[in-house]
Amino acid sequence: MSASGTTIARKARESGRWIHDWNPEDEHFWEAKGKYVARRNLVFSIFAEFLGFAVWQLFSIVAALLPLVGYTFTPGQLFTLVALPPLIGATMRFPYTFAVGIFGGRNWTVISALLLLIPTIMLGVIIQNPETPFWLFAVAAALGGFGGGNFSSSMANIGYFYPRAKKGAALGMNAAGGNLGVGVVQILVPFAIAFAAMGAVFGGGTQIRTDAATGATSTVFIQNAAFFWVPLILLSAACTYFFMNNLDVSQATPREQAPVAKRKHTWVMSFLYIGTFGSFIGYSASFPVLIGSQFPEYSATWLAALGPVVGSLSRPFGGWFSDKVGGAKVTLWTFVAMALGVVSVLYFLGVGSFVGFFVSFIFLFAMTGVGNGSTYRMIPVIFRTERERMSRDTSESGLAEAREFGLKEGSFVLGFVGAIGAYGGFIIPQAYRYSIEATGGPQIALAAFVAFYVTCIAVTWFFYARRKAEIAC
Repeated sequence: MSASGTTIARKARESGRWIHDWNPEDEHFWEAKGKYVARRNLVFSIFAEFLGFAVWQLFSIVAALLPLVGYTFTPGQLFTLVALPPLIGATMRFPYTFAVGIFGGRNWTVISALLLLIPTIMLGVIIQNPETPFWLFAVAAALGGFGGGNFSSSMANIGYFYPRAKKGAALGMNAAGGNLGVGVVQILVPFAIAFAAMGAVFGGGTQIRTDAATGATSTVFIQNAAFFWVPLILLSAACTYFFMNNLDVSQATPREQAPVAKRKHTWVMSFLYIGTFGSFIGYSASFPVLIGSQFPEYSATWLAALGPVVGSLSRPFGGWFSDKVGGAKVTLWTFVAMALGVVSVLYFLGVGSFVGFFVSFIFLFAMTGVGNGSTYRMIPVIFRTERERMSRDTSESGLAEAREFGLKEGSFVLGFVGAIGAYGGFIIPQAYRYSIEATGGPQIALAAFVAFYVTCIAVTWFFYARRKAEIAC
């Protein structure tokens, strides 16, 4: 390209809020400018990711509400509606991870936010007709998977903005803010559908909701469950457009990013992330429906939302604590606690105690959040260490180059691991479905979860936590 052509291209990129020189490891740069830019991008990234999670998990509460407004779907069909968004969302995370490197973090965040309008508007239209067939709801649920992809692109993007010493806390805050969308959607939707003024704004008819415990009826605007999010999505896209940045350092083609799939530790960490984030999103998606199937008197209440909220709020502590004592130690003991938590759920389910069942699940949610933070703290350390060991140039400049490459590689892995881990959101509801259909209860599925966590303990100890671990982190 000619000099004039290069200048024009550069100006075009600058007008699109591109940043060409970014070095957060330089303390002077960070204190003078970097931390303010990083903080601004983090704030609006959290807002966009929050909405992505809310739309992604919209069916976690909508599925629990459908039988109360006249739909006659079976428990198996309801668990399927809950499982479809995580399945599609997990798959979408692969291209979303690549998208940051191709389009830029700001640009892709605008696009991914606007894509959320598709499932929300569709659901708001079809849910008003009680004759709507199951397959149309399945399509709307699958399209909700667009929201699940946001996490991988957001985490990969924000990882570039922060220095290593602050990366764990920053990624924890970004993820926690996004994860909160799961709990908030479960809290807000039951109130939104009962708000007549909102129903007048969004339009559509009314429906009759029947309380599962008392049989009392009330008038609701079920379409509000979906339409409520539309103006927030538009606001997020506008804020992202005006206030976020693209970083040149994040640019990479899919060909450059794809080799991380061949690395052993990519798959080891993906397995562990199924145990942490997969558990969080799977439990979150299915908790309202699980409560409705085992304790019908508590069906579709705000209580179910406490689990995702606690799991979201505990995530930054996992990253922060891992910065202090090491991610592998935190992850190891988190899996121990999760295994004990499921054993407690099984016990209280057996004796029919909702309080014990609920408290045990809240503990489980808290541990999934801690584990989410600790595993995401481990990944940058693992890939930076590997690249330093692989470097043939052991000079300071050679090691610095290896660290920079490891940083970029670690960002790719964050997206990839996030995609694999999200499949847990499909596995857990389906495990409940098959267990309930086969035995009438979720006990077989829960016992399988205990066995899985024991395997995660062994894997974490062998690769990262033992005295002579391959990469102690």
